[in-house]
Amino acid sequence: MIPQELRIIEYPKLYEPKLLIGFSGWMDGGEVSTGTVKCIMDKTKAGKIAEIKSKGFYIYSFPGSMEITAMFRPHSKIQEGLIKSYDIPSNDFYSSTRDNLMIFLGKEPNLKWEEYANCIFAFCEQFGIKMIFFIGSVAGLVPHTREPKLFCSVSDIKMRDTFKHYGLSLTNYEGPASIVTYLTSECAKRKLNMISLVASVPAYVQGNNPKCIEAVTRRLAGMLGLDLDLSDIEIVSDEFEKKIDEIVEQQPDLAENIKKLEEDYDNEIFNHEMADIKRWLEQQGIRMD
Repeated sequence: MIPQELRIIEYPKLYEPKLLIGFSGWMDGGEVSTGTVKCIMDKTKAGKIAEIKSKGFYIYSFPGSMEITAMFRPHSKIQEGLIKSYDIPSNDFYSSTRDNLMIFLGKEPNLKWEEYANCIFAFCEQFGIKMIFFIGSVAGLVPHTREPKLFCSVSDIKMRDTFKHYGLSLTNYEGPASIVTYLTSECAKRKLNMISLVASVPAYVQGNNPKCIEAVTRRLAGMLGLDLDLSDIEIVSDEFEKKIDEIVEQQPDLAENIKKLEEDYDNEIFNHEMADIKRWLEQQGIRMD
């Protein structure tokens, strides 16, 4: 049965499509979660086909300082005394028939996680979805001159071998959970497969990060089997990195710390992701340490 909070507008014909999920909020550092999903929506020309009604899932008034309460309240725009917009959270499903792909872009709910998740699972049942991808992002100790690291958690242990050749690291984490963790754990009970991919992006770069969005979009497109022209966002990515380099050059302390991050990043890549090459070199009598 379709939950009353789920409204399906169209029923496109796809065969066991994959579902890509992105959320604004907690796990959207550098706007890489929402930015990547929006980029793929644009490139695949995905159209809206369903939505989860926002009523009852969000807290609008929260006690505390203005900085804290502002995170919960709807966004509005007023010009010359006239209200131009009043935006409540949106949770929309999109479809690309050409790419056999479903996409969900929403805001993590504050309340009723179970009911919210049931809407997503009901959508999956309606369209025969067996595989769910989540893309998220958090601030980390990663230099802006390198690709963001991707960490993953899965709903089934068998999936780890499937995705390990993509250069993913397994997540080790203990702390407050997100709606994504709940979805992943529920998938194991519902005979659905889900992989949660979380990019670690530079903590010292604030706001939208085009370089990380481009890098994550490229890697995710490979996993989803999408043939996308990313030349335009590659140009934006290069320009963004150049601007960051110019800012860093004016701050010697930051430049020195970034150099250390680069060294740590490169050593970890070589010691872990390129372990087979390192062993082969040592067999040839070439030591790298």
